Amino acid sequence: MMSMKVNKVKFFSDKRKRKIFIISLSVLLVIATIFGACAIYVSDYYRADDVAIEAFLAQDELWQKDCSFYEDDGGNIIFAPENATSGLIFYPGGKVEHKAYIPLMRACAERGILCVIAKMPFNLAVLDINAATDIRAQHTGVEHWYIGGHSLGGSMAASYFKKHTADFEGLVLLGAYSTADISNADINVLSIYGDKDGVMNMEKYNKNKPNLPSDMTEIVIEGGCHAYFGMYGAQDGDGIPTVTNEEQIYITANAIADMMGE
Repeated sequence: MMSMKVNKVKFFSDKRKRKIFIISLSVLLVIATIFGACAIYVSDYYRADDVAIEAFLAQDELWQKDCSFYEDDGGNIIFAPENATSGLIFYPGGKVEHKAYIPLMRACAERGILCVIAKMPFNLAVLDINAATDIRAQHTGVEHWYIGGHSLGGSMAASYFKKHTADFEGLVLLGAYSTADISNADINVLSIYGDKDGVMNMEKYNKNKPNLPSDMTEIVIEGGCHAYFGMYGAQDGDGIPTVTNEEQIYITANAIADMMGE
């Protein structure tokens, strides 16, 4: 009888161990699948078109002065014109390499604006919405700060701005809208998008428009598309532009400089 009892206990013990093993293995497989899916998602992003950017920067006859740029320790790209007193912190679009916005920020810097393109973890501004805090701290000579971004980056910039309204004088939204209500903020807001934009959800854009001050400036670029605020090639779902990438960048840079009084 004792032998039978021991065997019975062993049987249930082995069964319990097998059950625990199967459950543990299933959990590990689920976790591995999730991590694998995330790895694939973050590695699939729009890379800067280096050839197009180099060609843009090589057009020296377009520039009145040198506007070289550098990267800080965090990978942020900085354009620092001499004696600049106004600064723009720029959040890149979702899953777009931040280097794709070098031409736009170069064009803004040529107009006397210190420009910083924030490098985001895995190219997603939602993962470092507070990036502007450290950037501002590194450039104490700037007296008038502005923040903005493209697409998802613009929305995240607006969300950051809502909690730091006293630190900025304006907001720039490129192919973007604000889900945060900043309608009562006493600031300049510039919203620009192309009429061929096939990526931005216009229904959500119009729905969230009341979140911005009533005197905000809206510019619709005729023939402009979603991707042409940067240089990273065509974007899935976007419309077919009838302006060049360079033209859209120049129009945008001029509008930003006008808003900032530069």
